Amino acid sequence: MTSRADLPPGEFAFPGPLRDQLVAAVLSGAETTTTGVPADHEAAGDPPPVAGERMPVVDSAGRPAGVPEVTDVRVLRLADVDPRHAPAEGGGFASVAEWRSVHEEFRQGPQMREAAGDPRFTVDDDTPVVAERFRPVTRPP
Repeated sequence: MTSRADLPPGEFAFPGPLRDQLVAAVLSGAETTTTGVPADHEAAGDPPPVAGERMPVVDSAGRPAGVPEVTDVRVLRLADVDPRHAPAEGGGFASVAEWRSVHEEFRQGPQMREAAGDPRFTVDDDTPVVAERFRPVTRPP
């Protein structure tokens, strides 16, 4: 097990209702996977996650919400995300196609494009993604 206490905490989505929903799903165990793109880690200056690592996550107010432990990390093409990964993100996705549609909308939305510094950023079948699997470990008192 490693800790990233020296790095900024993990953030799911942007502050607001979606982040709070995702953090609650992580803490309850309803969400056990997440998906990012390598550019997210590069832009933040963070190394990609590794199995065994624990990194605190924060809620929309920036408060520590809990510490999940990464159990598996895969880098694959967006088109190769499988039915095991997609529904485990806790969004109630009925299919990989539904999961992908929501992720494309988020990734190509104005907030994400602004954060990425690329107003024309798009994703397609060949976009590399970082597929993480984790388990909740601790919650703040």
